[in-house]
Parts: sequence; C-alpha cells; structure tokens
Amino acid sequence: MELVKNIFFNTDRLTANSIIKISYTGKFFQDHSEKVFIRYAFGNEWENSIDAEMIKTELGFQTEIELLNKDSFNFCIKNEKEEWDNNNGENYNFKIEHPETSLIVLEDNKPSKHLRKTYIWSKKIKLTIYKLLITIPKLLTGNYWRKSEESE
Repeated sequence: MELVKNIFFNTDRLTANSIIKISYTGKFFQDHSEKVFIRYAFGNEWENSIDAEMIKTELGFQTEIELLNKDSFNFCIKNEKEEWDNNNGENYNFKIEHPETSLIVLEDNKPSKHLRKTYIWSKKIKLTIYKLLITIPKLLTGNYWRKSEESE
C-alpha cells in the first residue's frame, strides 16, 4: 500500500503491536545512494527516536519495524551524506490503529481429551463401515478372491 509518494507498506493498516515492512523509493533511491537510514519515533516524542539502516533491493530501500502501542508513527529518511528526506520539513506521520479488543473472546487453547477421543472413535467406526461395505459384496459374489489371485 502506498500512503505517501515513494513510501510503501506491506499492509493496508498500521496496527499497534504488529511488524510492518517499509519500502522507500524516494530521491535517495533514485539518486543511487549507497546507504539509507530511517529515523523513527512513536507519538510526538522524538527524544526516543531510533535509527535503522535500510537494505537496498530492486524494489527500493526496505526495513521492518515493530509498531508500538502508540497513537502515531513518525519517521524521516537520510542517506550516507547526511542529506534528509523529511517530507518538506513535515516528516512522515501515520496514525496507528488500535484493534477493538472488547469483542475478542479468549479461549483455552487446550483441546478437550474427550472430544479428541470421540473424534478418533468416530473415524475408526467410519473406516470400519467403509471397509465392510466394500468387502462384503465382494465376498458374497466371489469377486474378492478372484481379484486378489489375479494381482499375485
């Protein structure tokens, strides 16, 4: 998904506590810069910003970032020459969505032993009935012994 010209994400929504991949095809990629870094922060707090080197690919410079449980994701891009792409001084700002958790029902993931045993027994019974339905008519008509003798 392209949210801003030359900035692509591998998802339609930026969701809290998820990992996203960012692809950058802006001026540094077009100018064939060798190294590009992303400086990012969450909320309006640039004091806790993080710098990460982006990997150069055929699709642009890319990196993966884990989004924190904050309201916004902000970043800017710089190259090895300390030139900045900061969206004309505005930085790249994106809202982080928070999924509605009040509707999520947490269940115990342990399967019930009783259900597992009944499922296995039902499979065994179905297999036995299937074999009987195939074998009994062959035994009654005598075809069962002829086919097994021909296959040997």
